[in-house]
Amino acid sequence: MTAPITKTLSGPERHLALRFSYGLTPSLRRDVRRLGASAWFERQLSPRRISDRSADDLAAWWPSLARGPLDLWQRTQNEVEPGWQVMEDYQRWVLMRRITSKRQLLEIMAEFWENHLHVPTDADGVFTHRVSYGKALRAGALGKFSDLLFTATTHPAMGIYLNNAESTAEHPNENLGRELLELHTVGVGHHSEDDVKDSARILTGWRVDVWKTFAASYSPADHATGSVRVLGFKDSNRHRDGRQLTRRYTDYLASHPETAQRIARRLAVKFVRDDPPQSLVNALAKTYLKHDTAIVPVLEALVASPVFAASRGTKVRDPGEDVIATWRALKVKARKPLSPESGAESILWQTADLGARPFSWPRPDGAPITNAAWASTGRMTGSWRMHYAMAGGWWPRNELVYKSAKSWLPEKKLRFDDLVEHLSQELLSRPATTQLTDACCQAVGVRQSTRIDKEHAVVQWQMPLLLTTLLDSPAHMTR
Repeated sequence: MTAPITKTLSGPERHLALRFSYGLTPSLRRDVRRLGASAWFERQLSPRRISDRSADDLAAWWPSLARGPLDLWQRTQNEVEPGWQVMEDYQRWVLMRRITSKRQLLEIMAEFWENHLHVPTDADGVFTHRVSYGKALRAGALGKFSDLLFTATTHPAMGIYLNNAESTAEHPNENLGRELLELHTVGVGHHSEDDVKDSARILTGWRVDVWKTFAASYSPADHATGSVRVLGFKDSNRHRDGRQLTRRYTDYLASHPETAQRIARRLAVKFVRDDPPQSLVNALAKTYLKHDTAIVPVLEALVASPVFAASRGTKVRDPGEDVIATWRALKVKARKPLSPESGAESILWQTADLGARPFSWPRPDGAPITNAAWASTGRMTGSWRMHYAMAGGWWPRNELVYKSAKSWLPEKKLRFDDLVEHLSQELLSRPATTQLTDACCQAVGVRQSTRIDKEHAVVQWQMPLLLTTLLDSPAHMTR
């Protein structure tokens, strides 16, 4: 008897769902089939319409994520809980949220903006405000870039990281003023050193009581007044309270044509391919400016593009995406962590082993989003080891629920090639190719026609090899 084939997605449906999720699951496939790919995408663009209580409740697993800056600082000073430990818990929370959330597009975009407006979790002192920074960017991830830019620029976490928290009228610090131009908006080559100096002066006044209470405030006495000019932005800057000036300035930068080009290209590289045609970038930049920096219309235009449709299989999953997609493909369920060895704790070490702990990129430019950065031999062999460990349920192990080897069988007895087809549908959401079937035969040493039941060696002790063969395939390693 031929194995029942799981109804899967068409090529275009799978492509859209893969680019805007961390990996297909049975429930995600059902949603796409039920709604249709376009309707699913539009629904994902309105995350408030999606109930996601299980993911929302995950933060309670790590109570210190809810603590305020002073409390966090005092706890680390009193050797109760170091700041780096809180940041590791933040990283774990984000990883578990990406695995479980039904708001997959929101999580993808939250990561995108936390990377573009990057504040490393291990930078000195930022642990006091880094959780609220991530929450703020996630809340605005599908809004306007102008709002995101102002939020990020004035947030105490960014201020601490790039020294604006201690910048004064007498001694303006240029770090944030420079990166705001070079990294967050117009880009290198589109501004002068004089622009950087006035950019820094505009941003003076946004303070944090660093190394004392870590309270954030605005200090008019520390704001540098006097005429400023950055690119085409001019202001007399007469008032001590420069908060509205900061907003006018970040709005100007967000709406600058060079910023539109940079944001459009970055989105195209992330969701289309590493070398998007300039015609696509121009079209997305035009949409961005037409809609006053709103992100949703840009994503809609991107998805509607023929270039997007033609880009199937062109993007490599980075290590973090691979770990999350593997958890999702294997349907691994985590329980609330009860020890440092629990699965929900160990997931951070999985990403660390592959060189991609969330938000740990050491420079302010954020981690790379191109294939070349994540397609090295070392990374690939690391991923293969991770796939094998998880396929066998060996590590992580504690407080996790894995599917048993027998439960992967769709019937009591079936041909091996039918089993491979079923597993390909379950893990990869696509039919098995001849090449994949042949590879699976070689991996476990059986023929396509071999009859498999729960007592067969493939099920008894070779299932990890079989599952790993699928997870090591290009279909799983790309998105």
